[in-house]
Amino acid sequence: IEKRNSENPAYKYNMFQMIVCAATKTLTLRPKMNRFIAHRNVYQRNEVSASFVVKKEFADNGGEALAFLHTVPEDNINSIHDKIYEQISFCRGDSVDSSTDNMDILNSMPRIVSRTLVDGIRFLDVHGWVPQPLIDTDPYYSSVVLSNLGSIGLKMGYHHLTNWGTNSVFIAVGEKKMSPEFDAGGKAVMHPTVDLGLTIDERIADGYYYSKTVRLLKTLLENPQLLETRLDEKVDC
Repeated sequence: IEKRNSENPAYKYNMFQMIVCAATKTLTLRPKMNRFIAHRNVYQRNEVSASFVVKKEFADNGGEALAFLHTVPEDNINSIHDKIYEQISFCRGDSVDSSTDNMDILNSMPRIVSRTLVDGIRFLDVHGWVPQPLIDTDPYYSSVVLSNLGSIGLKMGYHHLTNWGTNSVFIAVGEKKMSPEFDAGGKAVMHPTVDLGLTIDERIADGYYYSKTVRLLKTLLENPQLLETRLDEKVDC
């Protein structure tokens, strides 16, 4: 991050961008993690996508918007960095993302009308019939949902998977902190660390596959130069 920012980019690189890139590269190389179950059937996604909430303003009354990131195999940390910048700029601008706009409309309806509409959409969701415009901006239809709790000074937690949408992987990112690491002689050395809370649908793969997946994610974060390669370029770990 320091090396990238020493080149004075218009939009600084940060830890969250690295985690998003590592997560999407992991899902690209571990395709079973990019599956979902709907209506008792297992499906494989056609792309790797990520979503996260953007705080428009760090204030009690500051609004929120939803960012949806679509990746391609050619992406790397540079293009992911640019895509995140575009999403955050859009979310913090005057424009309102359609998902937030739809929720505002839903909340303004009489309760009996909104509940009937929600029940109808849930029926469509179970059968895979939700209209594409809703899917395109709904974070729970992405490959991985990320929650940057560290950006608001919170520790890592674990988010539940939802009964809505097709999301099978959730990553909660905690705040940066100093943690001890012990050497062979038992001496502790303090290092800056970040905790990640992973919630995964246990039905899409088995424990061995998950173990290798987490090992890959850890390798990418400990060797960030690997994020300069294409998302589909294999990594030994």
